[in-house]
Amino acid sequence: MKSGRDHRVPLSPAAMAILKEARRLDPHQGEIVFPSRQTNTQLSDMTLSAVPKRIDLNVTVHGFRSTFRDWSEEATSFPHEVKEAALAHVVKNKAEAAYRRTDLFEKRRKLMDEWGRYILQTP
Repeated sequence: MKSGRDHRVPLSPAAMAILKEARRLDPHQGEIVFPSRQTNTQLSDMTLSAVPKRIDLNVTVHGFRSTFRDWSEEATSFPHEVKEAALAHVVKNKAEAAYRRTDLFEKRRKLMDEWGRYILQTP
């Protein structure tokens, strides 16, 4: 992450279903979900940013994050802190940051479960 801190991500049932299907399609896949072709490491953020351009989609990774943020504000009642933690935003208030000992993982799990249900809806 940009902040140099680990960021745990609770995976929704929808995300887990996608990962299980990916594993089924490539049973030799290692522990890295999105491996680099050249090395046994994860794809770089620059590679991930290039994928939409390569397949001619006019989207950005920041746009995905912005969409999530807008949806979470408009469609949920989760506290601001949970939404910010889901986006791995750093607490800027030094006093608050000094006392924040949790990453709100279980609350973020509920938020991500709702997000998964939302994005899998069919029009």
